[in-house]
This record gives sequence, C-alpha cells and structure tokens, in this order.
Amino acid sequence: MVNLNILLPQSIKDFIDEQVVRLGYDTPSEYVSDLVREAKEREAEERLEKLLLEGLDSGPATPMTSEDWEEIKQRGLNRIHQAQPNE
Repeated sequence: MVNLNILLPQSIKDFIDEQVVRLGYDTPSEYVSDLVREAKEREAEERLEKLLLEGLDSGPATPMTSEDWEEIKQRGLNRIHQAQPNE
C-alpha cells in the first residue's frame, strides 16, 4: 500500500465521513478505494462495449476456417513466448 495525501473541501470530507458510517466502511480510505475501483471497472466496461460495437460495425460475420484457428493459436503462442523471461 502507498500513502496518498489529497486536499478536499470540508464539505466533501464531511460527505465521505457520512458515507463511511452509512455504508459500513472501516475507514475513509476503504470508501475512496472502492470509488476508484468502481471507476476503473466502468472504464473497462466502456472500453469493452466500444470494442464490441466496433466488431459489430466491422461487417457481416464469416465462418471460421481452420486457417483462422491456426492463426489465433499462433498469436496466442507468440504472446506466451514474449511474456516468458529469457532463459
């Protein structure tokens, strides 16, 4: 864990303290961490939705061929090899 100091108006600090009590968090840090985590999840969902829409807009679907599956397999193997440390 790292420490992050931020300056907030008193009204926001009061709101956070109220939320901590109302929602059952142990500390303001837990509450703020949850807010950030939720924001990250929303961003990832938005990115996924954008990619899915791009896929839908890319044209009609075509059947997968054995060559398509082999290419996917090779790309996956290449990624595995690139991720492994050099021996």
